[in-house]
Amino acid sequence: MKKHVSITVYGNVQKVGFRFSAIDRALEWNLTGMVRNYENDKVQIEVEGELDDLQKFLKWCHVGPEGAKVEKVDYKSTEDLENYETFQAEWFT
Repeated sequence: MKKHVSITVYGNVQKVGFRFSAIDRALEWNLTGMVRNYENDKVQIEVEGELDDLQKFLKWCHVGPEGAKVEKVDYKSTEDLENYETFQAEWFT
């Protein structure tokens, strides 16, 4: 059964390739959604997929790519899906 997870990652998570690494991991685990920088020290992720794959992704979010220093990860799971087609980065304009 697919689930939707909203994740906020806090710490030194910008300018370290977090978004692009998240895309690689999400696609590797057949997840869909989006990732974007949020404020000065946060990355916001909306991700959907099967529970096992979501758990792997969430575990990865606690570490992130080389150079990241994750201080905290908040997340909330729901069964209300957005039905994203792929996983990609979004930018604020």
